[in-house]
Amino acid sequence: MTDTPPTTASDVADAPLEIGGHRFRSRLLVGTGKYRDNEQMARAIEASGAGAVTVAVRRVDLDRTKEAGVLYHLPANRYFLLANTAGCYTADEAVRYARLAREAGFNEFIKLEVIGDKETLLPDTDGLLAATRTLVKEGFKVLAYTNDDLITALRLEAEGCAAVMPLASPIGSGLGLLNPYSIRTIKSRLKVPVIVDAGVGTASDACLTMEQGVDGILMNTAIAEAQDPPAMAEAFRLAVEAGRKAYLAGPMRPREAASPSSPVEGVPFTPTGPRPGRGPQ
Repeated sequence: MTDTPPTTASDVADAPLEIGGHRFRSRLLVGTGKYRDNEQMARAIEASGAGAVTVAVRRVDLDRTKEAGVLYHLPANRYFLLANTAGCYTADEAVRYARLAREAGFNEFIKLEVIGDKETLLPDTDGLLAATRTLVKEGFKVLAYTNDDLITALRLEAEGCAAVMPLASPIGSGLGLLNPYSIRTIKSRLKVPVIVDAGVGTASDACLTMEQGVDGILMNTAIAEAQDPPAMAEAFRLAVEAGRKAYLAGPMRPREAASPSSPVEGVPFTPTGPRPGRGPQ
């Protein structure tokens, strides 16, 4: 008789990440920028076990046959490639590059970025909403990079976004999750998946972010700029899994008073009772 492995809480309670009708193999999504070379990028992405890989349409060669290009190292039959409009500063520009991606053979999913400020790389929410409106009408499944503002997130959902992607902190900053309350609030109010994008600096940041209950994380700089990107990619994979499991497990509530970890009731002698062998004083 073969013993059946015990079923874990995560096996019972969790389900694969699903966005726009597509099921992803992991809740970690990764980017392709800032690596020292394409070989290093490919090894890091492999180590990450990523559910999707983003590609900046305006910054890469879309010819998949050129070995010097990013796409040559990311076969479409192995990775879910998610085109993005990184570097676009107007709604019209973002829409144009989304259309270009589809013409170049990408799927109908688009990670939509409309940047409003060159220094902070914070999003232009008005432009983002306008571009979302256009792309959804054209059949795109939009994953929108936005700030951590609830009202903007609700409006993006109302415009038909397949997922909303609030930032943890500014792009490439590595500052980690600056406002857990805002992220939790967005997640509690939206029906579409919430993927935290930008600013996560190390594995502990990823774990903490997933513990807020979000559906996933998109990473790039923290992996690409590590001294050992493949090792860091693996660390992020494990951190995302750990944070998700911790959230599903239902962590204890913090309290400001100490609470004994060992039982005191039913113990023959406790600090409040008489000492052994001694009567009342």
